[in-house]
Amino acid sequence: MALRLIIGNKNYSSWSLRPWLALTALGIPFEEILVPLDAPDFKERVREHSPAGRVPVLIDGEAVVWESIAILEHLAERFPDKGVWPSDPAARGHARSLATEMHGGFGALRGAAPMNLWRPIEPRALPEEALADVRRITRRWNEARARFGAGGDFLYGAFCGADAMYAPVATRLRTYGVALDPVADAYVDAIHAHPAFVAWKEAALKETGALPEDEVDWPTVKRV
Repeated sequence: MALRLIIGNKNYSSWSLRPWLALTALGIPFEEILVPLDAPDFKERVREHSPAGRVPVLIDGEAVVWESIAILEHLAERFPDKGVWPSDPAARGHARSLATEMHGGFGALRGAAPMNLWRPIEPRALPEEALADVRRITRRWNEARARFGAGGDFLYGAFCGADAMYAPVATRLRTYGVALDPVADAYVDAIHAHPAFVAWKEAALKETGALPEDEVDWPTVKRV
C-alpha cells in the first residue's frame, strides 16, 4: 500500500515541507493529500487521519504517524537503505541531535519570520531573540559541515533528514534577507537548488490563499 502524506499549504506550512522534502529527495514514493490551512473544516478533515488534528500526517498501512521528526524516524525504520540518516554512527547521532533541536526550539525565529515562499526577498529587522536563534543555527550548520560535510553540499554531505528539518529555516533566512557567513550562505543556496525543493516552491507559488498570521506585511501581501 502506498504511503500517504497529509500536508497543508505549500507556501506556509514549514512542518509539512519537512517530511515531503525527505520523501521526495530520497526517492520514497507517496501520495500527497493537501488540506488548506484556512479551510473551515481543517481540523475535522485532518482528524479523519490523525487524532492530533494537525499536519503533517503520514499514513503507512495501519501505521499513522504525525510530527515531522517522528515521521522521519518511521521512514528511517521502513526504508533503511534510503539514507534518511547518515550511515556513519558519529554523523548519524549528530544529525539526529540537530534535527531534534530544530523540532523543539528556535521559536523566536519561527515567530518573527514565518515561512512564506511567495514573499520577495526583502530585508526585515528581526528581534534580538530571533537573531540569537540565527546565530545558534548557523553555528550548528558550520559544525556539521566542518565535521561531516565533505562528501557533498548538505550538512552531512548527502541530503538527509537533518536537511529536511532545516530547509524551512533556509527559506526564512533568504526571504527576510538575513546576513550569513559563507558556509551558511552556501548551505542555503544548496537547499534552494535541490530539485525536490524547487518542485515544492513551484507548487507553492501557484497557491492563492493568503494567511494573515504568516504575512508579516499584512494587510499588504507581497508576491514575487
